[in-house]
Amino acid sequence: MDFTLDESQQAIAGLARDVLARDGDQWQALARAGLLALALPEELDGDGLGVVEVAVVLTEVGRAAAPLPAWATLALGVLPLTRLGDPAQRAALLPGVASGESLLTAALHEPSDPLTTRPATTATPAHGDWLLSGVKTAVPFAATAHRVLVPASLPGGPGIFLVDPHGEGVTLTATPTATGSPEHTVRLDAAPVPDTALLGSREPGESLPVLHSCALAGAVALGDGALAGALELTTGHLGTREQFGRPLATFQAVAQQVADVYIASRTVHLAALSACWRLAAGLDPDADLAVAAYWLTEEAPRALAACHHLHGGIGVDVTYPLHRHSSLVKDVGRALGGVSARLDALGELVGGA
Repeated sequence: MDFTLDESQQAIAGLARDVLARDGDQWQALARAGLLALALPEELDGDGLGVVEVAVVLTEVGRAAAPLPAWATLALGVLPLTRLGDPAQRAALLPGVASGESLLTAALHEPSDPLTTRPATTATPAHGDWLLSGVKTAVPFAATAHRVLVPASLPGGPGIFLVDPHGEGVTLTATPTATGSPEHTVRLDAAPVPDTALLGSREPGESLPVLHSCALAGAVALGDGALAGALELTTGHLGTREQFGRPLATFQAVAQQVADVYIASRTVHLAALSACWRLAAGLDPDADLAVAAYWLTEEAPRALAACHHLHGGIGVDVTYPLHRHSSLVKDVGRALGGVSARLDALGELVGGA
């Protein structure tokens, strides 16, 4: 298969890279450039595009290691909302995202259960509405999000609710991240949620795999960009830094190390593009997503460590941008559940373990 980006996708990548290279409010700049509205339906003044185009934007955000709520809002919010939301839900939430005025996010994890498929969080019917109870961990940008997509167990299977993070019965506790981006544990204590906040027209149990696929696709795209950006910084440094009168890049040991980083980066890139293409085409993306997520969590930290080593002393200087890439890779790996969880998921997929 040829996963070369088409002309419009290349234009989106170029525009995103140009916007992210400017000073100022990058999130508002992305909104003004129309890059937050790519996946919005045309009736909401969007472009009606999909996963691949959003992934292209996320890759460029990762390449710049920009501290933006792009993964949370676009992959955890916009993509599942466009696929699962009814017209009223989409009309209420998506235009604010396109203008850069509001954020979305999702609560993927529970204690000791990353990307949970059987939420311990419960939704209990109450006078035509719902009461949600449970604990969600590592929710990005929860405090500033307009709504949080919260999976909860219903009588017929898991469903997803659009929850106000500052509503009654909702408690937020800040937790640390490698990049410093905001993240919270969300506790729900019989939090009242209207019936209109139940996301989607699908049967219970069918919506959560859609959310997880969008989250994984967005995460590997973001991690793909972070790793590619680190490789660009490293090759640029090795090509200009001299030792013993020769550029570092001409030393065989250095070339071998950076070649390993290149292989890791290209593998993640191909797997991420393949998974996003399959998801956009309505095909089963699970195998490609599993491979990309495992390879990213297993190989990207090692590749970033090599990049730091190849930079020498400047590689540990916090005023040099490389640390932003390695911190982002750490956070993305944690958002994916970590390497052990991704290996288990891959094993279950290919071997039924």
